[in-house]
Amino acid sequence: MSRRSEHGGNVYAAARSSGRCVTEWIDFSASINPLGPSPRARRAIVAALDLVSHYPDPDCVSLRRALATHYKCAPEQLLIGNGSTELIHLLPRALPIRRALIIGPAFSEYARAVSLAGGQALLVNATRDEEYRPPFDRALRILKKKNPNFDAVFLCHPNSPTGQAADVENILELAHVARRRHASVIVDETFVEYCQERSVLPHLNRMPHVLMLRSFTKFYALPALRAGCLVGGADVVRRIGHAQPPWSVNALSQAAVLASIADLRYATRSRTFMDRERPRFSRALQSFPGVTVFPSDANFLLLELPERYSAAHVTRALWRHGMLIRDCSHIDGLTSRMIRVAVRTKSENERLITEFRRILR
Repeated sequence: MSRRSEHGGNVYAAARSSGRCVTEWIDFSASINPLGPSPRARRAIVAALDLVSHYPDPDCVSLRRALATHYKCAPEQLLIGNGSTELIHLLPRALPIRRALIIGPAFSEYARAVSLAGGQALLVNATRDEEYRPPFDRALRILKKKNPNFDAVFLCHPNSPTGQAADVENILELAHVARRRHASVIVDETFVEYCQERSVLPHLNRMPHVLMLRSFTKFYALPALRAGCLVGGADVVRRIGHAQPPWSVNALSQAAVLASIADLRYATRSRTFMDRERPRFSRALQSFPGVTVFPSDANFLLLELPERYSAAHVTRALWRHGMLIRDCSHIDGLTSRMIRVAVRTKSENERLITEFRRILR
């Protein structure tokens, strides 16, 4: 029996329970680049099929070298994982982390990973009144206490599920205070390709206690291939790598990511599309009476529904019409009326707007 997924993107469960094919669903619950994978990545996957009779490169040497050039760091500063989720779960065991401060509302796997490793997590949640901007002031107050005893601080940037990015200056201040407390800072930049100027990557070499996570699932639209990376100090990255199972990243995944990061035209087209479609989609959703759409720097939008509608009700109603959205009512720090929707193609977004109009009439 499989563990029930707590995240979006489970089109297989929806297909099994509905009788619809997987391809008949429009999945707004997973925030994947609506343009699909890079054409170069598709060709690279086909070209790499002959490699399936061999074990993949356990050290991902070619990919680490390419990413080192892409990120302007050394290959020894990179660890490739089976999605960023594998790396999140390696961190508490390898560092180790017994007490973590998590700036939320946040991706549930941070707290889960710490708990499974025998540690405890404290969430400091942003509030609705703050439009869910990351609560650095409260996090800093906690860290500056005489004996906070935190081993690590987790920050999702831009945040999931709220879509909010932080100012780099605030992250640097947080890192400075955490360093004085001998705490690591893990910055998850899964969605940062949509706001590159906010990345902390250029500052990593002067912050040896900061680790940055990247995913190739979202921006590069490769969720089925599972690939992510960790960037940090070479010694720390090596220690975390020792805790990783061998052959964690398959050959097709390595080939697809290599091709994706080299396709600069695809990256530009993806950002241009999102910069145009996200505000258009947001304005359309905001036009419904009682609906609040919160600011987002990512490829998804957090919504609060009108008072008489629950997230569960709207999720079920859309499900009946072949659309999956993310019910955020169970996320610590959010309300029972909150949902998250990915920004998909213009025609798919229009279909969601049409169904919203029917449900909220």
